[in-house]
Amino acid sequence: MSGPDKTVQALVPLRAEYLPALQALIFDHGTNIWNYLPEDGIRQHLTDVAEGRAHGVLALQDGQIVGAVTFCLNTDFDRYLQPPLRGMPQGYVCEAVVRRDQAGKGLGTRLLRETLSALRQMGAQAVFIDRHEENRASAGMMRRAGFVEIDTFAESWRRPHGSGRTTVCRFSFAAESGPPGP
Repeated sequence: MSGPDKTVQALVPLRAEYLPALQALIFDHGTNIWNYLPEDGIRQHLTDVAEGRAHGVLALQDGQIVGAVTFCLNTDFDRYLQPPLRGMPQGYVCEAVVRRDQAGKGLGTRLLRETLSALRQMGAQAVFIDRHEENRASAGMMRRAGFVEIDTFAESWRRPHGSGRTTVCRFSFAAESGPPGP
């Protein structure tokens, strides 16, 4: 006889009651040499979620969080858009984390795709995400979700390991978004 099914049972919107478990997931499973996770910044981000300035999608298994993506709307990435789209709502993926025992099973990509759907419904014209240039696991997850690399730059204060560089990726809903702006 086989054991209980350990597949993800649901993707659900992030609600306030999940915030303590989400914080634990981020610090327990998101921490590695590639990720920039300052405690104060993560706590502020979770406050933003609690106050409705940021949102999230959770993957649940037996009622426990096994993966999560948090996101918000902003205009911080205007420089990567053609002039007609600048100033319009953009999505930004703030955090993407999957429990280590769920890594490599496509859950991160599934969560990103659900996030893209939510951001599109919120009016985003494009969605941005960044990672350490050398973080291959994140690069694959982002690529499978439809993101394309658009810029890489030195950011050693945030990326003290390896190349010390950040790669920005974009997913565009609008065909007219074109290549990065000047």
